[in-house]
Amino acid sequence: MSPIVFVPGLLCSAEAFAAQIAALWRFGPVTVASTLEGKSIAEMAAAILAAAPSHFALVGISMGGYICLEIMRQAPGRVLKLALLDTSARPDTAEQIERRRALVANAQTGDFLTLATNALGSIVHLSRQGDANLREINVRMATAVGVEAFAQQTDAIITRIDSRPSLSAISIPTLVLVGDSDPLTPPEQSEEIAAAIPNARLTVVPQCGHASTLEQPDAVNSALIEWITSP
Repeated sequence: MSPIVFVPGLLCSAEAFAAQIAALWRFGPVTVASTLEGKSIAEMAAAILAAAPSHFALVGISMGGYICLEIMRQAPGRVLKLALLDTSARPDTAEQIERRRALVANAQTGDFLTLATNALGSIVHLSRQGDANLREINVRMATAVGVEAFAQQTDAIITRIDSRPSLSAISIPTLVLVGDSDPLTPPEQSEEIAAAIPNARLTVVPQCGHASTLEQPDAVNSALIEWITSP
């Protein structure tokens, strides 16, 4: 049984993986890494490695996937298996950077929780945009992270490096999963990752946006269980 380390995305707490923790705990000790330390993706990865078991399976969603790819560069020998959910190996475009900075500025000067709630509509599948439960989860996670950490995480994302050149060096069993309607990291970006990592498996989740672990937990759990139990 291998320890499993989950790495949340931007403005996400451990609650992003609540359903996955419940499904995977029987396969090994489960922890959710803190993404509140470090001013860069490299510093965040180093902080997670300092607190992690000596060897572990690694799961990251969105920003958590950026951190996982950095962990693979810093300590590839410690990671037994890798799962990258709704993420990208590419750096931000100029347009994405401008949009992120505007969101941070609005969060720092306006109603942070209202902004976090409204952002849900641009993340999840069209069929889930009115989901009151998802909205409540989003508010709880945003409250747990806070506006200062949101700004710090955003700066780390904006300054991250291009991970595509290092993908071919990943030699452990890897799952790449994405929602079929992910508007932030579209399926073609996961296809790019899966094609570059030797023997990676790609799973596209139907009727799902960017928040796959919350939107389609059963499908994500099924893919992760197959991943963690496969040789």
